[in-house]
Amino acid sequence: MSAVDTPERTARAALSAVVEPGVTAIMRRVEAQSAARTWAAVRDGDDGLDRNETLRRRADGVDGAALLRHAERLGVRYVCPGEPGWPPQLDVMADTLDAGADAVPPPLGLWVRGEAELGAAVHSAVAVVGSRAATRYGERVSADLGSDLAGAGWTVVSGAAFGVDAAAHRGALALGGTTVAVLACGVDVAYPRGHAALLGRVAESGAVLSELPPGMRPTRSRFIARNRVIAALTRGTVVVEAALRSGALSTATWADRLCREVLAVPGPVTSALSSGCHFLVRDKGATMVTDATDVLDAVGRLGADAAPTRVGERRPLDGLRPTPRDVREAMDAAEPSTVEGLAAATGLPAQIVMRALTELAAAGLVDGDGDGWRLSGGGVGTRVGGRTRGGT
Repeated sequence: MSAVDTPERTARAALSAVVEPGVTAIMRRVEAQSAARTWAAVRDGDDGLDRNETLRRRADGVDGAALLRHAERLGVRYVCPGEPGWPPQLDVMADTLDAGADAVPPPLGLWVRGEAELGAAVHSAVAVVGSRAATRYGERVSADLGSDLAGAGWTVVSGAAFGVDAAAHRGALALGGTTVAVLACGVDVAYPRGHAALLGRVAESGAVLSELPPGMRPTRSRFIARNRVIAALTRGTVVVEAALRSGALSTATWADRLCREVLAVPGPVTSALSSGCHFLVRDKGATMVTDATDVLDAVGRLGADAAPTRVGERRPLDGLRPTPRDVREAMDAAEPSTVEGLAAATGLPAQIVMRALTELAAAGLVDGDGDGWRLSGGGVGTRVGGRTRGGT
């Protein structure tokens, strides 16, 4: 055992190979006593932790120190709470252990592959998650979010699955940004297999991490459990596309329990893959977002990352006072107008009409010549009663 591999570290490593991620009872014992004492209790068949001795049987032959040495040979490091590189935002998870069904158990530690220092990499991070069977719309939005968040200096965290996850990772990588993949298997296992190259690129720029030691395979329950780590690592979770029975919604639930921002991208009301997003906004109070500017407005620094007020397109007639506007709207786009005709159409005195035409000409909206006054190219006409009139 090296000086670094203390009994507490080796116990956490051993437990990570025996205990499924996110087991509240185990983490309560670890927090109340220590990982070393909890590991000893597991090996001894403690009835309070392991009534059926399932964990004791799984613990046979497991050696935490050997796991750490094997990981080191693979280029994988193990980061435990309180150590350099441990993300401090995960520490709040332990405070939920007495919350009953709302508990969000902390990880024993994180197995990490990659060049980035994990704590620094996720200091300012946003999760982008969603359906594996994403539509082209969902993939486009995810990629745009990934690249724009990376361009703004934020780390993109996701689960490296097909669809939304992969698009978000690739978007961040395209901008040379940092992205982190959280897996439901060992970090040396390419899952899905077709993402081996993508995971390699993620490790080069950021990190690939898991609660499970190298070699462990994914299961459905491990996917659900890993989603709580995605939520805890980040300031907010953006759900891009998700059906009503989607794993991405579990990430949103974990984020809500941890008082993190939950954000959702709207989609077509006819799309089942957007129904989960609409549910989050309508029933769960999620913030609707459409781009990275909206996301940073919700999760970023107060004031510094605030989104500008969105306004509609400014049109040439927007700045007109009521009288010049009325005069212009009375003009015919097909024929020249006279002062007398406009006075009759608007009910305004001729001198007021003339003053309005002069103002409109100065704004480049009308032209005057010997035949009268004509509309210029400053606005778009509208059809009124079969004739074209100056529109707004």
